[in-house]
Amino acid sequence: QVQLVESGGGLVQAGDSLRLSCAASGRTFSSYRMGWFRQAPGKEREFVATISRSGSSTYYADSVKGRFTISRDNAKNTVYLQMNSLKPEDTAVYYCAAATTSFVVPASRYDYWGQGTQVTVSS
Repeated sequence: QVQLVESGGGLVQAGDSLRLSCAASGRTFSSYRMGWFRQAPGKEREFVATISRSGSSTYYADSVKGRFTISRDNAKNTVYLQMNSLKPEDTAVYYCAAATTSFVVPASRYDYWGQGTQVTVSS
C-alpha cells in the first residue's frame, strides 16, 4: 500500500514556474514507476509525465515536452514536477500516481493515486 500526497499547486501567471511535489509513504517507493497526470474542468484526465523506478528514464506528453521536468528522490520518497513557461491551458488538477509495472503504461494501469493539487495559470 502506498499513500501519495501532492503539494505545490497554486495560482500563477502565464510564463511563471511552479514545482509540484508528491510525497509517498512506505519503504518501497523505489519499486514504483511514478507518473503525473492532470484533469481540467470538463475534460478527461490526461497523461503529463512519467519516470522509471531508478529515475534514469523519463517520458512526457507532447504538450509539456521542453517545459516540464519530472524527477524523483528515492531517498526522500518524493517525485517532483518542475513546470516552467506555464500557459493558461496548463490549468488543471494535477495528480501523481504510482504503478508497479516497469513499463510506460496508461493511467488505468496505475495502482495508487494522490488527491490532487490545483494549478491555475492566468493569462
